[in-house]
Amino acid sequence: MTVQQIPRAEHPRPQFLRDRWLTLNGVWEFERDPGDSGLERGLLARTLRDEILVPFAPESELSGIGDTDFHEAVWYRRRIAVPEDWPAGDRVLLHCQAIDHDATVWLDGVEVGRHRGGHSSFTLDVTSALDGRREADLVIRARDPRHEVLPRGKQATWFGNTHCNYTRTTGIWQSVWLESVPTSHLVRPRITPDAGRATFDLDAAVAHGRPGQRVRAVLSDGDGEVARDEAVVGMTMVPSLRLVLPQDRRRLWCPEDPHLYDLEFTLLGEDGTVIDSLASYAGLRSVSIDGQRILLNGEPVFQRLVLDQQYWPDGLMTAPSDAALVRDIELGLAAGFNGARLHQKVAEERFLHHCDRLGYLLWGEFADWGASGQGPAGHNQGQTPTFVAQWVEVVERDYSHPSIIGWCPLNETHQYLHDRFTVLDDVTAAMYWATKGMDRTRPVIDASGYSHRVAATDVWDSHDYEQDPVEFGKKMSGLERGEPFANTGENTGSAADGAPTYSLPYAGQPYFCSEYGGVWWVPEAAREGDDNSWGYGQRPATEDEVYARMEGLTRVLDQNPLMFGYCYTQLTDVFQEKNGIYAFDRSEKFDMERVRANFAHPASYESHPAGAE
Repeated sequence: MTVQQIPRAEHPRPQFLRDRWLTLNGVWEFERDPGDSGLERGLLARTLRDEILVPFAPESELSGIGDTDFHEAVWYRRRIAVPEDWPAGDRVLLHCQAIDHDATVWLDGVEVGRHRGGHSSFTLDVTSALDGRREADLVIRARDPRHEVLPRGKQATWFGNTHCNYTRTTGIWQSVWLESVPTSHLVRPRITPDAGRATFDLDAAVAHGRPGQRVRAVLSDGDGEVARDEAVVGMTMVPSLRLVLPQDRRRLWCPEDPHLYDLEFTLLGEDGTVIDSLASYAGLRSVSIDGQRILLNGEPVFQRLVLDQQYWPDGLMTAPSDAALVRDIELGLAAGFNGARLHQKVAEERFLHHCDRLGYLLWGEFADWGASGQGPAGHNQGQTPTFVAQWVEVVERDYSHPSIIGWCPLNETHQYLHDRFTVLDDVTAAMYWATKGMDRTRPVIDASGYSHRVAATDVWDSHDYEQDPVEFGKKMSGLERGEPFANTGENTGSAADGAPTYSLPYAGQPYFCSEYGGVWWVPEAAREGDDNSWGYGQRPATEDEVYARMEGLTRVLDQNPLMFGYCYTQLTDVFQEKNGIYAFDRSEKFDMERVRANFAHPASYESHPAGAE
């Protein structure tokens, strides 16, 4: 396979770059293991039967397999060759951006590591297993047990796609790559911007550091160096640096001007020699809460968000190309949105990078659904450590991206009034407080929609797919009385045995409707054979009725001066779910000038600087 034929060959982690790296995407040996007996049957030691195109999952067309059945386990094998120009004394790191769900990795038959989590990245140091060799056989087994409660997101837990659950993803579905690092080397730094003080606080961890070494950070823009700082390794567990920007070099990151500074991290020896370096970038912005308002750089920016599932017809959860990632952002902007809620999926780092540079606001979310469409609930809550461990990996990985302005660890969890199973409180509290402990700079919502179980949650929200704008307006009108709409069994139709879903009382937090719309529409030219599609409510009779619903529902939200934003469902159709602004293939379904005029409509929140006062 030539370099031109290697899929997704771009660097998977553009915010932290080294020169010496090698993609392992391309053709791998592959074999299904339906009984998860491959280790006993010797798959570790022999040639596998099929071939697959990594990083596409075997369920996808782009993988060359296209098998959408359940896969208890799958195996991968390929020969790796460490480039001759990589220094012999360096460490070799294997990076796996995402493998669903339980991965075990061997090098020449030696196990080098394991990882659980289909949406979080992991890194293994394979230097010892290489033992000085430049070539080795890399084998990965991925297990995806059908009947175990796992964070799956929108992957169907029954055979076929149904309603808002889609084709599964098993095994490798994001890039795999090698990187060469010195023995003492920089670990992914944390970048914390503070727009009010015009500073960047940097936590620059060093692996195998030695006293006397120093970490240096240099910030620059188009006119050259802006600020620098140094810290001594060994004086603290994680060297901390602060970059203070001069008044005349301060430029805030925002949707209208997503300015990014260049940032270089360097690890220096005692004698000043360069040991390691990372090329990075940073955006100067702050997110804060003022009463019922969420402020960006001290200003009430109305969040016009769209629900983005990030599925593609041929790649499923894997974008067919880097350009496809950019295209989805461009489609959102063209429709009048200024950001997205990444729904039930953890986006790959390249998507976050493009959002950083294009000024697209994001709420980072976890793929917590996993029990026939729901997250950890009732009898299924024994998996709490799994959910928390994987989520904190995600927060740590994505912490430094300026486009992420909030975190959403759980979605539509159900706590029923008088239910004897109350472990959901523990799950929700663990996810919420773990997030707050890792990141004090962004708001966190304990659970989007349905059961708010943390009294101190930064944000309150609701989901409502009422299709009548008048009725929708009545539901949303209680916010001005301090009694905002809350999801219950009676108004969602989703409670078990008729028991109402229960949330703790609203305490004056910023509030928005984080799912609404979902208007079901299939253009007339595409209706032939469309017998199984669905959307919310009755399908409109005409396209004009679609616009009327979109506009009526959206005016309820953007004309409420206490509402800091909304999230419209959804950016694209996904398989049978036909309620997108665009079709599944990203073609236009509507008059986009009219759509953009609706979602870009001026919001009362922005024209009332006093907000709730």
